Amino acid sequence: MSTSASSALTTREEAALYRMVTAEHICPFGLKARHLLRRKGYDVEDHPLESRAEADAFMAQHDVETTPQVFIGGERIGGYDALRRHFGLASEQGEGTSYQPVLAVFAVAALMALATSWSQFGALLTVRTGEWFIAFSMAVLATLKLRDLVAFSNQFLGYDLVAQRWPPYACLYPFGEALAAILMIAGALIWIAAPVAFVVGSIGAVSVFKAVYIDRRELKCACVGGNSNVPLGAVSLTENLMMVAMAVWMTVS
Repeated sequence: MSTSASSALTTREEAALYRMVTAEHICPFGLKARHLLRRKGYDVEDHPLESRAEADAFMAQHDVETTPQVFIGGERIGGYDALRRHFGLASEQGEGTSYQPVLAVFAVAALMALATSWSQFGALLTVRTGEWFIAFSMAVLATLKLRDLVAFSNQFLGYDLVAQRWPPYACLYPFGEALAAILMIAGALIWIAAPVAFVVGSIGAVSVFKAVYIDRRELKCACVGGNSNVPLGAVSLTENLMMVAMAVWMTVS
C-alpha cells in the first residue's frame, strides 16, 4: 500500500469545540461534547473560553446565545444537544414523563435488602429480605421527599385527599414514612411503625386511586420528591400498598 493511501486511511475528521473553562466554571456540556466527538472518531480542536469577556465576544461573533459550540468541517453544529441530534442520538434532557427515578429507588433498595440478608443470614432470599426491601424503599423515598419539602408538598397537594383538607399533612407525610421505615428496619417499636405506615399508606392509596382511576387526571407523582417527571399511577399506588402490606405483615407476625 502506498504512503498516500495509508495516510488517507488514517486521517480522522476534525472538529472544533469552543467551551467555557474559567476558574469559577467548567462547562459540563463542553466536556460531554468533547468526549462524544472523540468517541465518534474526531480529532478535536479544543478552544477553551477562559473568561466571560472572551465567551461573550465569541457568542457575539457567531451570533449564538450559549456555549459550547461545535463546528465540523467548518459548519456550525451547535451545542451538546444539537451534537447528539447530529449523530442521531436522543436528547439527555429527559423530556416527558419517566419511571426511571422510582425504578432506580426500587432496584437499589432490592440490592440493599439482598446484601443485608446475605450479611446477616448467609442467604439472599429470606423473609427479612422482603421486609427490608419495603423498608429500605420507604426510607429512600422519604429522603427524596425531605430533600425539598416545599416542592414535595406543592406537588403532593395536587392529589392527596387529606392534604387538600389540611395542608400541613403534606409536610408530615414524609416524616411519617421515614419513621415507619426506620423502625421496620430495626424491627423495633412496631406498635408505632405499623399504625403510621398503615394510615399514610391507606390514605395515599385511596388518593392515588381516586385521582388516576376515577377522576382520570393526568398528574405527576411526588413519590420521589417534588418537581419529578414520574407519572401518577400504578407505581405510586404500589408504593402506598407496599406500606399497607408491610404494616399488616409486621402486626400479625
